[in-house]
Amino acid sequence: MQPSADHDSGLTYATYLRLPHVLDQQRCRSSPPAHDELLFITVHQVYELWFKVLLFELSNARDRMLDGDAYRARLRLRRCHEIERVLVNQIDVVDTMTPHGFLEFRGTLGSSSGLQSTQFREIEFLSGADDSGWLDRAVWLSTEDHQRLSRRLTEPDPWDSFITLLAAAGFAVGTPQQRAAIFYEIAVGGDRYNELWELSEALIDHDQMWSTWRLRHQMTVVRQLGGKPGTGGSTGGGYLAERVPMKFYPELWEARSRFGPPNDGSLPRVHGPESLRQESDG
Repeated sequence: MQPSADHDSGLTYATYLRLPHVLDQQRCRSSPPAHDELLFITVHQVYELWFKVLLFELSNARDRMLDGDAYRARLRLRRCHEIERVLVNQIDVVDTMTPHGFLEFRGTLGSSSGLQSTQFREIEFLSGADDSGWLDRAVWLSTEDHQRLSRRLTEPDPWDSFITLLAAAGFAVGTPQQRAAIFYEIAVGGDRYNELWELSEALIDHDQMWSTWRLRHQMTVVRQLGGKPGTGGSTGGGYLAERVPMKFYPELWEARSRFGPPNDGSLPRVHGPESLRQESDG
């Protein structure tokens, strides 16, 4: 039997994953070598790999919503949620490093800082954070990275796509009051709106897990540095604490404070597919 045309008999696990190259990238700068520097470099490189996957999946979830495919959008967001869970849990590994162990090599970081992560900021921009002021201050960005982040600020985010999907389904989405009524309706609508409810919950999951990641990151920085300034000129834990409460989809969170018991009149009737169909049948 002849091997298939796309079968490479010389391909191995190591060559497929390009392991010789990947495993050669953890190059410590401290001298004499600080024990914890290898851990520090590896953890942050792994973060960047997961960020790459998150950008791929989150972009696809956005595109599926624009196409009206709530089911596949929810699958993509579920994967994002599980990846984000890994990112949060990975901080437990960082926390095995003592403040003294970190200080042994902190000086070698120079002006570099995790706040300079282009992919991290790209995820926030793609998710809906409008922070063009940060982009103006990010003088360390390459021209290519600056252009990529600028594009993210102008393209649709998952919230825009979710509203587009609701409008395509026949809902009136023009005002915050109308949208709050929709969120309540799909929350109590049972099987009728289950797919839309699950999708809205998947957006909440992404938002919540990203806030959790910010909180854990802030706590780890304080655990390592106390009140010291961060690397790269940042204020360290203080700056990170300010960003913890940030929400990508505030309307989904705010709508919950307006929910009352079913049919209590606290929200107007939804003008969506079911009500429109009932009116036309009458």
